[in-house]
Amino acid sequence: MKNTRNFWPLGIILFFVLFFCAMATVVVIAETHRETMVSENYYEQELKYQDRINAVNRAVNCGVTITSDASNKSVVIALPAVQVAQNISGSIQLYRPSAPALDQKVRLEPKADGTQRLDTSRLAAGLWVVRVKWVAGGENYFLEQKITGAGK
Repeated sequence: MKNTRNFWPLGIILFFVLFFCAMATVVVIAETHRETMVSENYYEQELKYQDRINAVNRAVNCGVTITSDASNKSVVIALPAVQVAQNISGSIQLYRPSAPALDQKVRLEPKADGTQRLDTSRLAAGLWVVRVKWVAGGENYFLEQKITGAGK
């Protein structure tokens, strides 16, 4: 008489062991993966979105420009002369969507001709967003432009 072995119990046990190992691997990967939010106060920013739209419209209507000069590795922000004559205050944010730790903030201090040049030679290669926010004549203004960092 031929003695046949039944491998079903071994197959079922092996299936559950492999399934458990796969699930444990997924849990470990999910727990160790650092997921950063684009902005820590995202919901507060959404509530102020209409104010931002109005500030952008004011900036575009008065002729403010942000231009990237790749040959000189710089960004030039040009404000109208009318606003420079007023007492303006504001800031320039160099925002890195993929790495919030690299974000930089600079004070807005245009020259008499209304321009301010930022050196971008030390920015990491990749996408950056230049955000300019200022107050002139009691009105808020905002403008942003995407640039590409050339790398260090």
